[in-house]
Amino acid sequence: MRQRSRPYLFSNTLAPAVAAGSIKAIELIENDTFLRDKLFENTKLFASLISDIGLEAEFKGSPIIPIMLYDEHKAVKMARLMYESGVYVVAFSYPVVPKGKARIRTQMSAALSTDDIRFVVEKFKEAKAKM
Repeated sequence: MRQRSRPYLFSNTLAPAVAAGSIKAIELIENDTFLRDKLFENTKLFASLISDIGLEAEFKGSPIIPIMLYDEHKAVKMARLMYESGVYVVAFSYPVVPKGKARIRTQMSAALSTDDIRFVVEKFKEAKAKM
């Protein structure tokens, strides 16, 4: 049965290291909110600064912040310009997102400093000027 049953064929047990890491992550979350608070602060700062330079950040409280460009070619060009300036971002367009909703996907981290975020926003500003 294990060799023919699809649920068994495509399921695996968790590696002990993954299970231990998950337990430790839950302990950290329960005992200290510093990293979560820092992530939220970084997310709000980035969304605010991106809006200040005239780009549309679709901020909904998540650390994943799409920068809406709507046009696939613009999104790809901006991603390339950002890469050339030392910042890796990913352009998303149809069929990943609906037609006419192309965007750059960014994701904040608690490990970023305020200077890191300001650097990235400055690179977005420079890329926008070249568009």
